[in-house]
Amino acid sequence: MSALKDKLVADFPKFRDEIAALVKEHGDVKISEVTISQAYGGMRGVNGLVCDTSEVPPDKGLIIRGIPIGDLTEKSPEEVFWLLLTGELPTKAQVKDLSDDLNSRAKVPDYVWRVLEAMPKDSHPMAMFDTAILVMEKESKFRLNYDLGMKKSDYWVWTLEDALDIIAKLPEIAAGVYRLRFGKGPRIPFDPSIDWSGNYVKMLGLGDPGGKFSECMKLYLVLHSDHESGNVSAHATFCVNSALSDLYYSLSAGLNGLAGPLHGLANQECLGWVLETKKIFGGVPTEKQLHDFAWETLNSGKVVPGYGHAVLRITDPRFMAFLDWGKKNIPEDETFQLVARVFDVVPEVLKQVQKIKDPWPNVDAGSGALLYHFGLTEFPYYTVLFSVSRALGVCAQAVVARAMGWPLERPKSVTTKWLKGKAS
Repeated sequence: MSALKDKLVADFPKFRDEIAALVKEHGDVKISEVTISQAYGGMRGVNGLVCDTSEVPPDKGLIIRGIPIGDLTEKSPEEVFWLLLTGELPTKAQVKDLSDDLNSRAKVPDYVWRVLEAMPKDSHPMAMFDTAILVMEKESKFRLNYDLGMKKSDYWVWTLEDALDIIAKLPEIAAGVYRLRFGKGPRIPFDPSIDWSGNYVKMLGLGDPGGKFSECMKLYLVLHSDHESGNVSAHATFCVNSALSDLYYSLSAGLNGLAGPLHGLANQECLGWVLETKKIFGGVPTEKQLHDFAWETLNSGKVVPGYGHAVLRITDPRFMAFLDWGKKNIPEDETFQLVARVFDVVPEVLKQVQKIKDPWPNVDAGSGALLYHFGLTEFPYYTVLFSVSRALGVCAQAVVARAMGWPLERPKSVTTKWLKGKAS
């Protein structure tokens, strides 16, 4: 048995008992009220889900298992995945055990590549990535054991097995999609001597002078790993998995949601605006030029991409992590310089627009510039990179949900006629 499984076998029963006691003693306590505008407004602000892997307070930003994301920027994706599942950061020995386990599962079945190679050459990278995950569903250990009649108390064990199998293969799948879709040549073999994010960089084949791209990738994968359970990709994964659809089905559903322009497309839109601005000014504009251009953008009915957030009311700590990394590592890059200057200028402009509640940048305002610097310039691919990271969080959420025995998600819907009756 792996060190991770040993840890969860010891901890999950205690956590399950804690939740059972809370429900038994305080199950009737109300945690939210829903207005008609919230019902029509995508349920925004309605407390109706439980997520123990992370939370996003509006005045603090992402907190993973009690640790602010800004305190995790030196950690690896493997360490964060362990933290998501257990609530504790692993020891060096535990990290090595997890890394060895993932490496042992990393081989992608040959039939996956045959399926991807048969797809239209101009298929969207996300459709290819998602197809690869879904076509592997036959590998699901959860479904196999469910069909054999496993106990409900073992659901989490086989969900964890599926999670580890999937996560182990994501770097090779994602890199293979990149090279196939954009004509980069043959796939580059997985290297069991390096870590999860390092393998992703190696298999992309863009080069890694001085190891900076690997360092940047590690940061990216950590920062995007989880964002509580109310966002589209997390909620879709959670909902489908609550029907006991295995993680291949569930993760595929979540990534279909992440592919939507209102969820996973933001970083490329932000970078597109930055590059267009740089093109207009023939380089990095002065603060005065950028101030005037921001007003011109707003007055034309457009927005400055990457500024504002559905939940946060502060500068996203994940943006600050990218900004700090860029200042230390690529300060000479003009695209990054413009991202930094936008941060110096645009919030002060947005503060003057009364209807804008959050004038601060979110994570997407900075991430694209770093990717672009290292030669990852194919915008449609950016959501695949986001997906590799977000899989860590949504898979961890699924394991926890099955361990806690949470039921099928089934909220009640009402009609407009019913709401009119309530309003009268």
